[in-house]
Amino acid sequence: MGMNDSALRPFRIDVPQANLDDLQERLARVRWPDELPAGGWDYGVPLEYVKELVDHWRTSFDWRGVEARLNEHDQFTTTIDGQNVYFIHARSPDPDALALIATHGWPLSVVDYADLIGPLTDPRAHGGDPADAFHLVVPAMPGAGFSGPTTEAGWDMARVARASVELMARLGYERYGAHGNDSGSMISPEIGRHDPEHVVGVHVTQLFSFPSGDPAEFADLSEEDAAAMKFLEEFTARGGLAYNAYQSAQPQTLAYALQDSPVGWLAWIMQLFQHAVDRDYILTCASMYWLTGTIASSMRYYHAEARAQEPTEPTTAPTGVAMFAEDFQSIRRFADRDHANIVHWRHYHRGSHFSPRDAPDELVSDVREFFRPLR
Repeated sequence: MGMNDSALRPFRIDVPQANLDDLQERLARVRWPDELPAGGWDYGVPLEYVKELVDHWRTSFDWRGVEARLNEHDQFTTTIDGQNVYFIHARSPDPDALALIATHGWPLSVVDYADLIGPLTDPRAHGGDPADAFHLVVPAMPGAGFSGPTTEAGWDMARVARASVELMARLGYERYGAHGNDSGSMISPEIGRHDPEHVVGVHVTQLFSFPSGDPAEFADLSEEDAAAMKFLEEFTARGGLAYNAYQSAQPQTLAYALQDSPVGWLAWIMQLFQHAVDRDYILTCASMYWLTGTIASSMRYYHAEARAQEPTEPTTAPTGVAMFAEDFQSIRRFADRDHANIVHWRHYHRGSHFSPRDAPDELVSDVREFFRPLR
């Protein structure tokens, strides 16, 4: 490998205006599908809702404002395992801060953590205790956003985790924590698994642990676990994981439509957002993948993960979970099977799957509380 392969290259976001003009032109020339009257969400995302978002995307959404927000922070790219990796590196003014790598999910982005950088890195300036300060590292998942498309197969959860471990070593962090949401909630425990000497703890917003198929696992479930199982069954019955099945099977076939039509792409991801968050957040996510040409490669993650070797041993890093009201509820019995050291288990009465956006105060407070005894 060349000398520069481990170099950290400063990066600033500046999407070519031609890409934004092209997006505008495509949004102005949509061929809309028909729709059955009063279908609601039964057939998928309703036409009126998509039209409203597309109008906002075309006339009001401010991508340059998103760029400016991210460009307030130090950003870099580096090459890890043959793959370009983009990340934000926000150092705390407190020299004793603990390093924390925060991993987003799909179709989410580093923007999830932009508003949390201040409170996490500089609690003193945000009414908190400076003893809770973090040096924050926020990578774009390989194959997503400014990490650019992946160029080879096999970028599954474990490989992404190993790249994160290498990134933290390259930044010189001897001790660090890992936090994640969505796919990041699956990758973060793997970071702990791959780097037990350096990871002090793992904090997530979901533990995606499911029954193995043994009927004995369902005997005398707690009331909380039974309710969480019911939520999972209803979510699956409504087709909540349909996108996952298709992206695991044929991401390339889907990519032709989604990488050619911004409205098709927007509608595809809106099945996940529904009404959970504000329009600008949804359009930021949609734009991040559209403008970086990473729709196909981001979906390949699901294909790789569906073919990955399942871990046979539970994780051992101290693990904490913050569960938000409108989100998937982790099932303690199965979580304990997959994670041997759960030390923190909290429920919140508000917030959704997008807690960095709609319950940031609770999330920051939970991250601080979890890591306090582990520092």
